[in-house]
Amino acid sequence: MNNFMNDPMMLRSIIMDHYEYPRNHELKKEDGYLQKHMASESCIDDIYVQSKITDGIIEDIRFDGVACTISTSSTSIMSELLQGKTIDEAKKIIANYYQMIDGKDFDENVLQEAIAFHNVGKQANRIKCATIGWKAMEELIEESEAKK
Repeated sequence: MNNFMNDPMMLRSIIMDHYEYPRNHELKKEDGYLQKHMASESCIDDIYVQSKITDGIIEDIRFDGVACTISTSSTSIMSELLQGKTIDEAKKIIANYYQMIDGKDFDENVLQEAIAFHNVGKQANRIKCATIGWKAMEELIEESEAKK
């Protein structure tokens, strides 16, 4: 594990930065975007995630809605991490993220800032918050592949 994974203040600052200044936090009204609505029964999370996937490349990811700190920041990080990636690269990153959340072996190099959530699996009630945007993106990828 790299050093900053063991630095709670560093991890907290990454999470708070993405919560206070979420990236890609505005939905688009133009053609070419698929959209998923996700809501949690156990938290305030009620978000929309959009993606524009062209020729197997994730061109853009957007999100908006009401969400807790963990949901907002994890979705913001995911949106930055997966933009510009191929569908296969994105699937690998998503799989690694779930592995990390489940406390299993993962490749921290592909997760970059998303490793800020490596302890979330120890808090069962926060797992859904940390994965809601990722699950939406996973469904959007599946939907885009089904349209081929």
